Amino acid sequence: MTSAEAPVPEPAQVPPAYARRLNVVAALVPLASGVVAAIMSVNLGIGTLPAPGPGMWPLIVSVAMVVAAAVLVLQSRPRGDEERFTKDVVVVAIAAASLVAYAFLFELVGFEVPTVALLVLWLKGLGRESWRLTAVVSIVATAALYLLFITALGVSLPHIIAL
Repeated sequence: MTSAEAPVPEPAQVPPAYARRLNVVAALVPLASGVVAAIMSVNLGIGTLPAPGPGMWPLIVSVAMVVAAAVLVLQSRPRGDEERFTKDVVVVAIAAASLVAYAFLFELVGFEVPTVALLVLWLKGLGRESWRLTAVVSIVATAALYLLFITALGVSLPHIIAL
């Protein structure tokens, strides 16, 4: 039997109390994120329905996120398919933290450098792709996004390269 045909081992069963805690934590993360996003949306100004402000749609999405996460918290009983947290959780945490850093750097130094850096981190650091693929995808994707948003659509993004 080749490695491609080897059976996948079943995940170890977790105790019901631990499974419930896993489900609650998994629901509380988007709940907290939705609350923070809703507060930030209100700070942007929501306007009115006939004249929506910049925070209107983010607020609507945030409220939907909070409601969905609250339902998940209420339905957090063990389902039997939960798995223990593993080191793979660190990859997800790094990816999420890199998005926060991206947003901060985006405002500070512009669009191009943080976009290339984020793609390099995700492709090479987290995805373990080759340097050649990482370099090509990072540069081509950043250039394509630049041409689409800044050049074609005229979106006013902070950027350092002027075409």
